[in-house]
Amino acid sequence: MTEDVLFTVEGGVAEITLNRPAALNALTLEMAQVLYDRLTGWATDDTVRAVVIRGVGDRAFCAGGDIRALYDAKQVGGPLTRDFFRTEYRLNHLVFHYPKPYIALVDGIAMGGGVGLSVHAGTRVASEATMFAMPETGIGLFPDVGGSYFLPRCPGAIGMYLALTGARLRAADCIYAGIADHYVETTAHDALIARLREGVALDTAVADLASDAGPAPLSELRDAIDRTFSGDTVDAVLAALDAEGGEWAEKTLKTMAGKSPTSQKVACRQLQEGAAKDFDACMVMEYRLSQHTMAAHDFFEGVRALIVDKDNTPAWQPGSLDGVDDAAVDSFFSPLDEADLTF
Repeated sequence: MTEDVLFTVEGGVAEITLNRPAALNALTLEMAQVLYDRLTGWATDDTVRAVVIRGVGDRAFCAGGDIRALYDAKQVGGPLTRDFFRTEYRLNHLVFHYPKPYIALVDGIAMGGGVGLSVHAGTRVASEATMFAMPETGIGLFPDVGGSYFLPRCPGAIGMYLALTGARLRAADCIYAGIADHYVETTAHDALIARLREGVALDTAVADLASDAGPAPLSELRDAIDRTFSGDTVDAVLAALDAEGGEWAEKTLKTMAGKSPTSQKVACRQLQEGAAKDFDACMVMEYRLSQHTMAAHDFFEGVRALIVDKDNTPAWQPGSLDGVDDAAVDSFFSPLDEADLTF
């Protein structure tokens, strides 16, 4: 059986290859654990100077976590709904604090779990195939894997826009939003790794191969995004979009109408709280959110509608923003009966 994660070490550079192309390299619990273990070992291994992570195939870096497995585990009462998030978030924490150069080659789709493996990297490289999104509110989840930390730190109100709409960004937009650092075309990725193994300094190797990603369409929407997504509540955002008018605002309102009302309100508060927290505190908060979400309705209904039955008609509970009161939102942020996430 082909291993889901491949590892090589050569010339002082460790290379990680996510190897589930048929599943768009989606992250499983086993993958998260082996990545955590290997990265932990390399952190103190003097023969490893740097780590590069990439995905196999030409479609995805990593299109998220294995949410179907979470759905199946819920049906039989298995521990995966606890163990997956605990392991994944500890992995995100390790990447964020990694003591050596960690370079993510984000070639293809990067969503959810793939974002957690890349956006916290010391060096984030986008390509012509990059497609970033945080679509969690559309499946009854929230923008996790550190979204409460990095999204509020995007320019202006871009982070709230990404969280509430699941908007997809290409390379130039990722760089504009602070989600990627450099643009290197896919055909030059092997050369980048080769230069690192030859001992070329990271900054020099990237600079020699990087090019201009072109104009960022997001920059043209920036003023409108800041006007409409700077409100303190989801209702305020919707009212601002309604007042904004025009094709973009109407399309955005339609997009948001299909998301889980509970997830939207939770995500809005999550980003507001995350703006004032450090990364570690954000991850502790997100673990609480994950476990309250696993005990609620909308995530499993969202997975059923989009992944299992594929009818694309989730029956959210409650079905409207008016039905989600402050007490319901507060409950997602409350302490757990079990232990909090630790690192």
